[in-house]
Amino acid sequence: MDRPMRRKDKEITDPKEIEKILKKEKICRVAFNGSPFPYVVPLCYGYEDGAIYFHGFGSGKKIDCIKDDPHVCFEIDCDIEIVSNEDPCEWTLNYRSVIGYGKAIILETPEEKRKGLDIIVKQYAGKTLHFPEKALSAVCVVKIEIQSIKGRKNGYN
Repeated sequence: MDRPMRRKDKEITDPKEIEKILKKEKICRVAFNGSPFPYVVPLCYGYEDGAIYFHGFGSGKKIDCIKDDPHVCFEIDCDIEIVSNEDPCEWTLNYRSVIGYGKAIILETPEEKRKGLDIIVKQYAGKTLHFPEKALSAVCVVKIEIQSIKGRKNGYN
């Protein structure tokens, strides 16, 4: 899982820079161990204290995958710019990204769900909002406990 990065010059080693990406962005792509193929989904998310949170319905492919195997991989990217060149072989992409691995846990209690939803909403709105009890009981909130994470960048020093 934690293989050394081949291009050390592109590695983001500062944990604060990695956390900045996690807290700044709005879309996280999560890969689940689906059957017979992996299943990747872009999700709205929130990040806090070494965990990623997302929400959705209490049933469906994501939930089935988590119940079968809670191990996931996730990716978040930002600051994407295409860098063109007269020589088509010299085109490149400037970006920052993080890729990590973790374990997805379906949160059960209203308190856990509320905390997860507060973290998600804060990522988008900058503050927490009130959730009606009916909505809270109907939603599924998932926490990904991050087990390892690496950052990578191109074109940014």
